[in-house]
Amino acid sequence: MDLSLRQIRAFLAAAQTRSFTRAAESLHVAQPTLTVQIRRLEEALAVKLFDRNTRSVELTRIGSELLPVFQRMVHDLDAVVVDTHEIAAMRRGVVRVAALPTIAAGVLPDAIQSFRELHPGVTFVLKDVIASRVLGLVRSEEVDLGITGGEARGQDIDTVLEVRDRMHIVFPQGHAVGDLPQVTIETLAEVPLVLMDPATSVREIVDEAFLSAGRIAKPVCEATYMMTAIAMVRAGLGLTILPGSAREIAAEPALRSRPIDMFGFSRPVRVIRKTGRSLPPLAEAFLDHLCCVLNDCRTFHREG
Repeated sequence: MDLSLRQIRAFLAAAQTRSFTRAAESLHVAQPTLTVQIRRLEEALAVKLFDRNTRSVELTRIGSELLPVFQRMVHDLDAVVVDTHEIAAMRRGVVRVAALPTIAAGVLPDAIQSFRELHPGVTFVLKDVIASRVLGLVRSEEVDLGITGGEARGQDIDTVLEVRDRMHIVFPQGHAVGDLPQVTIETLAEVPLVLMDPATSVREIVDEAFLSAGRIAKPVCEATYMMTAIAMVRAGLGLTILPGSAREIAAEPALRSRPIDMFGFSRPVRVIRKTGRSLPPLAEAFLDHLCCVLNDCRTFHREG
């Protein structure tokens, strides 16, 4: 069976006007052309669609039954064409992003807001997950792009941008660590620490930095969420180590933070995408916008 859209439109025009002549005029084709299109449609379907005489054109019973089916088909197809044009013109579309919770709650909302000022028809689907989940979501194409702090290995993953997020020691106001000339590994080894869960990218950075200095991080408490770690510091259980971009630090007025003055205490923040896969126009535009935002943000820096 070989049906064409022109044949279906010819059928619908003839069914609406009850005249092959008027149907041809409405479609801006010659009447013999329209007649041929309808005949070929009937041949493809192996049914008669119209009863014709010298005065009128009437739908057969089968033609009447097929009319709403073809109307829905053409309506849906026209809607797809309109939607596609809207997407191509970046007037409408969905951008799907997976990001580390610190980024999702930190720099990303402002980046989304400034982008929507330029493209008010865009909507976002944001998944705030740990680093390993970001990579998996990009790899499975459940999201258009990801912002991760973990490794982005694999030939199927492209790193579009990499910046660094320095680790900060978070402490109560008035704590002695705030008066030290600098925060070193010796400083960290002498204070009780509340550290993030070993499955997080933050904890991975801290553990590797300790090991490279010949030390082992021994926390008095571990937390899955940064806000929980902050609450433990507020309660006096110890100090914690979080990325400087973490909004949770500023949420507690009684707490302070300062960078750790030692190599290794910084987290890579990578913007990644699936290798060789085209993004929708709005997702491509947002990717460029996001890279500009991260480059301009004082929280992040490039190494070297």
